[in-house]
Amino acid sequence: MSASPRPLILLEVLIAALAAMTVKALISLVLWRYAGPLTLLTVLSGLTVYLRWRGLGWRRFGLVKLPKLKSWLLLPVQALFAIVAILATGVGTATIGTALGFEFMGEEPAGVMDRFGAVADGSLPHYLLWLAISILAAGLGEELFFRGYMINRLRDGLGSGVVMTALTVLLPAIYFGYGHFYYQGLRGLITTGLIGLSLGLLFLIYKRNLWPLIIAHAGVDCLVFTALYFNLDV
Repeated sequence: MSASPRPLILLEVLIAALAAMTVKALISLVLWRYAGPLTLLTVLSGLTVYLRWRGLGWRRFGLVKLPKLKSWLLLPVQALFAIVAILATGVGTATIGTALGFEFMGEEPAGVMDRFGAVADGSLPHYLLWLAISILAAGLGEELFFRGYMINRLRDGLGSGVVMTALTVLLPAIYFGYGHFYYQGLRGLITTGLIGLSLGLLFLIYKRNLWPLIIAHAGVDCLVFTALYFNLDV
């Protein structure tokens, strides 16, 4: 199909974002703990159908082929750098926020234990479930939606100038942070928003290759749940 005019592309992104918010609000009424993963599954399924209808595939949005040996050898290095970026951003945001007098930045939001308390209590089924969610929903799903789809589609709608490129990274990062507000509160919004900004910048640096970010995001979340399950103080 022919390319859509830029205003229609921006409308498409807005509809996708509003649809995700609506679906999450509805799912939260009955399955609050799993509202995020189920929302991603629903929205990405719909987007897959829509993008196919538009003649587009997920390879265009970051699930690129790695045909050369150099690309495969570089992948773990890129993923490791992304892991460091995620951890440094998270720890740095909490440390700086607390130092500036924002005490809530150093406190664990109550919603975190409400959501993941069964893992901390040593439930193996819940631990394994959240590991699977970390890989499929957080690693693959969130990177596909917030980085792959939103950054690329906003570029299609806004253009590729310096200011517009900055917006294509900043707007999804803010939305990514907002997506964690429902159980992490203001601290989660700020921290995950800045993590989203870091991952968005890496997405551009890695020439819009999602694979290192998927591996890093899934890896960090799996480490967090492992530490929670074994009651490790990290």
